[in-house]
Amino acid sequence: MLKGLSRAGLGDIGSDERFIALAGEYGFQTVDIDAKGLIDRNGLEGARKLLADSGVAIGSIGLSVEWRQSEEKFRAGLAKLAEEAAAAASLGVRNCCTYVLPATDYKAAHFAVIATRRLRTCAQILGAYGIRLGLEFVGPHHLRTAWANPFLWSMDETLDWIAAIGEPNVGLLFDAYHWYTNGHSVADIEALTPDQLVHVHVNDAPDVPVEEARDNGRLYPGEGVIDLAGFLKALNAIGYKGSVTQEILSAEAPSGSPESLLARSKAGFDKVYAAAGLA
Repeated sequence: MLKGLSRAGLGDIGSDERFIALAGEYGFQTVDIDAKGLIDRNGLEGARKLLADSGVAIGSIGLSVEWRQSEEKFRAGLAKLAEEAAAAASLGVRNCCTYVLPATDYKAAHFAVIATRRLRTCAQILGAYGIRLGLEFVGPHHLRTAWANPFLWSMDETLDWIAAIGEPNVGLLFDAYHWYTNGHSVADIEALTPDQLVHVHVNDAPDVPVEEARDNGRLYPGEGVIDLAGFLKALNAIGYKGSVTQEILSAEAPSGSPESLLARSKAGFDKVYAAAGLA
């Protein structure tokens, strides 16, 4: 499994180019960034060289299409998605991810019908470029009532929705925090197959009742109470080979330089990988 980084939790790390260089310097193998933006600034060969020189690949791009709101906004983003997918594929990127909020101000059943169609369309566009679409269920309890109507927030519900979308390139973006706040188990991971996982996020949770864990209250790996050793060991056991990417959402910007935060991240990864027997 590849050790990866998102920008979340690294403070003001600067340009993607600096992000890539620093990630490689601290021993990380993937970063989640905008592939098209990297190419637009550096050219295709320049972008490839930047990544190769640092020993870093792009783990995933984000789904830029606004699929949660109006039909007009959704359709307006589709042409851009094709451009982004083409750019990502030219850099060897195989993953694109989006999150699914656990509640909505729309009527939930109607929203499910519309969102299924929209995400199917996105998956078909991405699939034409050999890219998978990962859907991230969001577990923290406080978000389940943040909008008028409950939607979905668990692994099994999301797998059922993926089956309804019906495209072979759709799977899970599997986040340790959402696994934990749902009360899911190691056995739940062991019941998955690696083809059901598009991308993985890793982070940790404070020692509070699980119902009180806030989405923006995450800790660095190894600094909290999530059984990350069991989480990683189970992923490895089922044969997952993709990125395990740090995502630390916090209410306030982390203090310290990007270098100090990268060192903290590296120490956390080393700790939990060793605990899982994967050092």
